[in-house]
Amino acid sequence: MSLQTDHETSTGAPAQKLERGLGPRLLRLEQPHPNRIYLTVAPGDHVAAAVFLFDELSARLATASAVDHRDHLEINYHFALDGDRCVVTVKTFAPKPEPHLESLARMIAGAEWIEREIADLFGCRFDGHPRPERLILADDWPADRHPLRRGGPS
Repeated sequence: MSLQTDHETSTGAPAQKLERGLGPRLLRLEQPHPNRIYLTVAPGDHVAAAVFLFDELSARLATASAVDHRDHLEINYHFALDGDRCVVTVKTFAPKPEPHLESLARMIAGAEWIEREIADLFGCRFDGHPRPERLILADDWPADRHPLRRGGPS
């Protein structure tokens, strides 16, 4: 996994607020369009980034997604800054073979179900999740099989 540490900043107000608020936690900021911002943070810093967005910028968690790469899972939390008509994605990484990240669900209740969905389908454990039981897969589904993981069942 290669993380870049350069900033591709914009002159937009949300990007400037994010850069000031997250400081050294921010590994990369990209703004390919005025209403779309991508932040990359190290594993563990996604909590501070999400709390900053939620508490300081009044962003709402819209959803989360995951991408399976060869050596890690990429976890993306997508926030809406409704007042700015902007979507901000906080991207972090959970190294394999046992991917895990701190859960956002204790701070942002809206993360509870989507983290459970990602846990079921990709096998990422969310540490500190208030309800880590399955959401999508049957209770008797094999614990080591995740349908959207590379090499998983088709």
